[in-house]
Amino acid sequence: MKLHFYKYQGTGNDFIMVDNRSLFFPKNNVQLIEKLCNRRFGIGADGLILLESSTTQDFKMVYYNADGNEGSMCGNGGRCLVAFAKQLGVINNETTFDAVDGLHFASVENEIVSLKMIDVNSITEENTHSFLNTGSPHHVNFSNNISAINVKEEGAKIRYGAPYFKEGTNVNFVEIINENSFKVRTYERGVEDETLACGTGVTAVAIAAHKAKKTTKNTIKIEVLGGDLEVSFKNDGTNYTNIFLKGPAQFVFEGNIEI
Repeated sequence: MKLHFYKYQGTGNDFIMVDNRSLFFPKNNVQLIEKLCNRRFGIGADGLILLESSTTQDFKMVYYNADGNEGSMCGNGGRCLVAFAKQLGVINNETTFDAVDGLHFASVENEIVSLKMIDVNSITEENTHSFLNTGSPHHVNFSNNISAINVKEEGAKIRYGAPYFKEGTNVNFVEIINENSFKVRTYERGVEDETLACGTGVTAVAIAAHKAKKTTKNTIKIEVLGGDLEVSFKNDGTNYTNIFLKGPAQFVFEGNIEI
């Protein structure tokens, strides 16, 4: 059987997109999804995303990590899926869609997608780091000179260590550029390596930075290896709401592969 796929990327976070509105895709085939995401034996991607029909919203997002297992929310993947839905003619310039962590509103303008993320009401602050969930769990570590960090090695230690263990966490190393600008490198669970960007990760970084009083701004620029993203939010002193992740989401190519 031939699989028709599309490839998208958002600040270097790349995804295989499949129009699965007819529900033909073998969703439980972990080995197949892992192979498709493999950069040497398959198409190559940080994850695979199925666009499916929704009974109540414009469409549904089903996300798989590069290891073939269904994952938690992916911010850049969500932004790319919105661009894909527009390419398919499923939506115009605005949408609300279903994802594993609930409903997401998004808007598209000239390959820039702004995606509303879930509210954040709980942030754990420790001496060495912060921890919060922005649709996926994130450990946020503020450091100096993050370009010198071995992200794969150091990230893996934290990802599998206490208190996260088997369930694990994503790990972000953050450097302050100025009061509304941060540089971020992320180790992603499910990819088990550093990625060029992580949408839920930069969202977590922006909120953790504000909570830790490293910034007073509510629109924060984040520099990742794959480009630039922007996070904005409202804060009432405790809760973070109206959180938006904004950045480019670009079509790369489409093709067919035997599965």
